[in-house]
Amino acid sequence: MSSGRPHGLPHVDAKTPAVLVIAGPVTRDEVTGWCDAVRTLLTADDARVVECDVAGIGPPGLAAVDLLARMQLTARRSGGRIRLRDPDPALHALLDLVGLRFDVVGQPEQREPPLDVEEAVETGDAAL
Repeated sequence: MSSGRPHGLPHVDAKTPAVLVIAGPVTRDEVTGWCDAVRTLLTADDARVVECDVAGIGPPGLAAVDLLARMQLTARRSGGRIRLRDPDPALHALLDLVGLRFDVVGQPEQREPPLDVEEAVETGDAAL
């Protein structure tokens, strides 16, 4: 990480997630530093979520996708996850295009549908 960039904010309390501010453009050389920051935040205070402010990440591209994917993988391996704050619609669309799903601050969390859910049956439906 270059010295001119904010490295993140510490936890305020157990209910306030840590925030990393990612200013762009990002390069491959910075991936390890950002992943280390995620790991440190998740293990230092037994946090489960790190919010990544990506409003200033710059034009979305493969470097940004690679960074976010590796940060999410690091978070998962540390028992947590990352959540994006203020993603540009183009970045959000690019992440969807490559099949990466992230929770976004202010949107409901994406969860998989519950298993073995029975649907209501209306009278007159044929039995299967």
